[in-house]
Amino acid sequence: MISSVIGMAVERVLRQMAEGGGDRRPDGLKIVAERPANPEHGDYSINVAMQLARAWRRPPMVIAGDLCDRLRGEAEISGLFAKVEAAAPGFVNLYLDYDKWLASVFEVPSRFAGDGKVLIEHTSINPNKAAHIGHLRNSCIGDTLARLLKRTGHRVEVHNYIDDLGNQLADTLVGLLYGESEADEKQYARFGDYCWDVYSSVHKAFVDDPILQLKRAEVLHELERGSGSIAWLGLLTAERIVREHLEEMKPFGIGYDVLVWENAIVREGFWERAFELLKATPVFRLETEGKLSGCWVLKQAGEDGTETLAAGDQEHEVDKVLVRSNGVLTYTAKDIAYHLWKFGVLGKEFRYVKFADRLWSTHTSGVRKSIGRAETVINVIDHRQEYPQTMVKQALQALGFPEQAERLKHVGYGVVSLSRATAAGLGVDTSDGKSSYPMSGRQGIGIRVAELLDRMEGIIDGKRSRKAGLSSRAIAAASIRYYLLRFHLQTEIVFDLEQATELSGNTGVYLLYSYARACSVIEKAGSDGAGMAVAGEATEQERALMRTLAYWPETLHRAAAELAPNTVCAYAHELATLFNHFYASCPILKAEDIVKRDFRLRLTSRFKETLRDALDVLGLPAPRRM
Repeated sequence: MISSVIGMAVERVLRQMAEGGGDRRPDGLKIVAERPANPEHGDYSINVAMQLARAWRRPPMVIAGDLCDRLRGEAEISGLFAKVEAAAPGFVNLYLDYDKWLASVFEVPSRFAGDGKVLIEHTSINPNKAAHIGHLRNSCIGDTLARLLKRTGHRVEVHNYIDDLGNQLADTLVGLLYGESEADEKQYARFGDYCWDVYSSVHKAFVDDPILQLKRAEVLHELERGSGSIAWLGLLTAERIVREHLEEMKPFGIGYDVLVWENAIVREGFWERAFELLKATPVFRLETEGKLSGCWVLKQAGEDGTETLAAGDQEHEVDKVLVRSNGVLTYTAKDIAYHLWKFGVLGKEFRYVKFADRLWSTHTSGVRKSIGRAETVINVIDHRQEYPQTMVKQALQALGFPEQAERLKHVGYGVVSLSRATAAGLGVDTSDGKSSYPMSGRQGIGIRVAELLDRMEGIIDGKRSRKAGLSSRAIAAASIRYYLLRFHLQTEIVFDLEQATELSGNTGVYLLYSYARACSVIEKAGSDGAGMAVAGEATEQERALMRTLAYWPETLHRAAAELAPNTVCAYAHELATLFNHFYASCPILKAEDIVKRDFRLRLTSRFKETLRDALDVLGLPAPRRM
């Protein structure tokens, strides 16, 4: 990376300056090569002189001037930059030599991230009904993080946690066994779609039927006990729906390494082991009075139990119940055991069987595998689950694993709602005039993934005049995936079918068309201009494109460090926009001379290579034709 080249050169020069002047390097000095917003201030800029001014008792411009003089003598700098100059009040601005940049290739080091394994858990949909677009946002974020970290040299293992002992599956089973839903399974293309309506129907029935609520508690207990016909039906239902979920994710390029079933955590004694460890800590205790009497709870850090409770967070108990008074485990209890295993500190291991091609699944009679034992754990779970994630961290700390607690990362994100137009198109009553409609499985409101893809395919197909390249279904999947990735993680998305398929603007379709356009230019030319291209007197559009192309390695590194897929989206859109401006303003195949033609072909080739890399990180196809 160019920023790394600058950083190492500045480090060497600063050591020379400190030794020569008898100065010491101050603590906390940060050498960061930043991208100036104004190109007149260079392609890269550093402010280290201003940081050193007080410690070295010299004006920042004097330090910056000395630093510039020495940097010009560094081979790595002179071999890549046309100009290095000081600017008030103490910046060092560096201007790339684009002829030299064109002849160079800057790769992200293959072992950039070290040897530690990163375990990413994402998707983790309750196996009780079809997946909807909110679930898909989770899957797209998690899959992109996995691609991003692999691209930057990490060893990544992807887990999909299956909560087959939870309330949601119990509710669906109550509906299947005792409900009075009018739904007929034969009328549905997928079992999960049928269960979608059964789940919604039984929740409406719960309101007026206390006996049905008692059935729910019985079913939940039977699932956890793990024997009998209800537990067997639960297993069959969950597995069938999970297989449908996996098929629903395939068109989006989303896959997993391991399925971890909640029942395995209970059956294999993971919770019993975690329970014994927790009982040895002062923060886990059996309550003997009050409304939590008979419950095992994880106490908060403060003496009065309020220290770590977020202000205004009244929906959660101050102390987290892990085992209810009836003996039923909460989700967080099993999650604590699961995370002890993730980090390899539980002292127990799963067994595994093949669930599908290249996909392992926990099982009581399987084989041992080298799975888990991660250095870093990333959980992609919507921001509403921040409280239980905090409880898992606290449990790790209480159990004597502060480093693991620190390396447990919760990647939260905003939920997905439907625009008024999209909701109306799905048959939702929009007479209340709201601008958006949140999805609710209990109310049956939402757009299922398979249905969404079908509808998007139809819209894409209707907008295409030529269909010789990528299929409309593949374009639809890419459009949806990009739409769900391009927003900041904490943004709550209002999804609109028409917006997601626009051919211009910040959409996946725009990126795919831009890539195909570059491929077409190079194919017509029969050459990419490699080995003979020089920038010469570049136009404004050419310089802007080269400048942004040069920032790709830094963008990739920053997105990985910040776990921010939207950073890659923003870069890819900016890059595609600049290429299309260049394409419209600068004749390529009909350039005024052979030198300019070869240069523009080379620039087109560099754009194609870079955008392809970004598309791959984002999980999008790179079509030669659209």
